[in-house]
Amino acid sequence: MDVVNNDKAAAVNNTTDTTIVEYDIAIVGAGMVGATLAHAISQIQRSDGKQLSIALIDANPLTTDKHPGFDARVIALSHGSYQILSQFNLWQQIAPTATAIKHIHVSDRGHWGMTRMDHSEYNLPALGQVIELQTAGHIFQQSLAKTDNVNWYCPNQLTDIERHVTHTDVILDDGQRLRCQLLVGADGNQSMVRKLTKVPVEVTDFDQTAIIANVTTSKPHEGKAFERFTDTGPLALLPMSEQRSSLVWSVRTDQVDEIMALDEQAFLKRLQQRFGYRLGTFMKMGQRFAYPLLLTEALEPTQHRSVVIGNAAHALHPIAGQGYNLGLRDVAVLHHEIEKAFLAGVDADVNADIGAQAVTKGYWHKRKSDHHKTIWMTTSLATLFANDYAPLVVGRNLALHTMGYKPEYKRPLARQALGAFKLF
Repeated sequence: MDVVNNDKAAAVNNTTDTTIVEYDIAIVGAGMVGATLAHAISQIQRSDGKQLSIALIDANPLTTDKHPGFDARVIALSHGSYQILSQFNLWQQIAPTATAIKHIHVSDRGHWGMTRMDHSEYNLPALGQVIELQTAGHIFQQSLAKTDNVNWYCPNQLTDIERHVTHTDVILDDGQRLRCQLLVGADGNQSMVRKLTKVPVEVTDFDQTAIIANVTTSKPHEGKAFERFTDTGPLALLPMSEQRSSLVWSVRTDQVDEIMALDEQAFLKRLQQRFGYRLGTFMKMGQRFAYPLLLTEALEPTQHRSVVIGNAAHALHPIAGQGYNLGLRDVAVLHHEIEKAFLAGVDADVNADIGAQAVTKGYWHKRKSDHHKTIWMTTSLATLFANDYAPLVVGRNLALHTMGYKPEYKRPLARQALGAFKLF
């Protein structure tokens, strides 16, 4: 299916007679972060009726097929994140497919430290929501397909860019050339936008690999999420539909081949030993995936007329499930900065420059602190709970124990889990 309708965008010719299609914004990557941004920006409208034109470029073909439900991977949305999705009229579509997190249980395997959080403590219907990526992605695609000012270019890959004072030209793998005021990279940890715009990055290897699968247990999860720290890395279970739970099990990289080679029953037995019996016995599992865990941090995610967001700017350790939530806050702030610049143009009766430095630098000024705090928090937790040094073991268990009976000590943990965050 040809999803590009160039009649919606302006076309110009360069000196070599190659047609260049003009857009206000080009977004590379149509995963959760890129699709959310495209949907959000598509709703911005000036009082004179003008809207922004958006090119959404993705290497994957559009499809209505979904993987079998048992093997669908998930993300955990904080309370703050589904408030952001509600702002963009997306949560209303996703909510019927989500599973509420009512209770969070945090423990340190082999030690006495433990704490719990319950939605009733915060007068909330839920502490968070779990959504399945394939289901959410299908909803996002359907929604964007109805949007007149978004053009999909897929399957297409970004191969090069040419930067100019007033615009950026984007070259795709099939030779198509697009022109935009602002280029956004939402193309993941191996971001081509980040590479081509020469964004400096810092990479930390945790020497861990995340094993991901969906499992069923003999006891119903009742909306409980678990974060269990072990000597090889954290083990998390998130509640899903049909009484399944999503497993994220971090192990040392030198262990992963042996664990992945286990048959289903041997794997579930090993998992049982690491997790315990709080959900009864593990009964069944879906397909396993393994992902090396690296922290990739973009030190200056904004460059001339470009910005990288989501995993392209910060691929985190999965501990505490902060990845998409941090990326969604990127979307919210970038949307705000773009909207502010675009709406200002109607008062001056001009076409506002949404790729100007005031927009990109304004975005990073508002996002820098949240990036640094979240990266510090996830990295510190991953390092602290993987260390068996006796004084650290005692200290972290004392902290967990204290949080367990002094609610006021849980506030920093609750703030992060709930995604409490001031955008502006």
